[in-house]
Amino acid sequence: MKKALFLSLLLAVSIGLFAQESGAKQTKIPSVNIKTLDGKAFNTANLTNDGKPIILSFWALWCKPCINELTTIADVYDDWVEETGVKLVAVSIDDARSTSKVGPLVNGKGWEYEVLLDANGDFKRAMNVNMIPHTFLLNGNGEVVWQHTSFSEGSELQLIEMVRKLNRGESIE
Repeated sequence: MKKALFLSLLLAVSIGLFAQESGAKQTKIPSVNIKTLDGKAFNTANLTNDGKPIILSFWALWCKPCINELTTIADVYDDWVEETGVKLVAVSIDDARSTSKVGPLVNGKGWEYEVLLDANGDFKRAMNVNMIPHTFLLNGNGEVVWQHTSFSEGSELQLIEMVRKLNRGESIE
């Protein structure tokens, strides 16, 4: 009986993980109300980039790999924008107690990204973000076409290559 229950549970989890992964392909961004750095309301359904790709990066102040990823991309971001028209939106998942520190960090690092605040974690949950950094790539229609978690040196090269493929109309799988 225990073995049958274990196998049933394993099968259910496997199906759930498969459905989650395949569901991540070509899905629209959910409509969630969050805030801009200056405290204005922003609905995530309004994330647009004139038909060009968007990089959506979930991060937090306490996450060193997140800071490393966004800082590494900042060094080449102007070149990426010029070459591909890509837009990066950094979504801080810091809670209400620490969101006041996000703006000073962003300014101090010189990040030219659009930064949004998800202090309640509503957008994070809607996007099924469990681990950060979690980066999504959206096509020109605002659909998620690729994602990854974590950051290691050189990961940004894979990311820009995915953006280039999108712009050329190639499959990124």
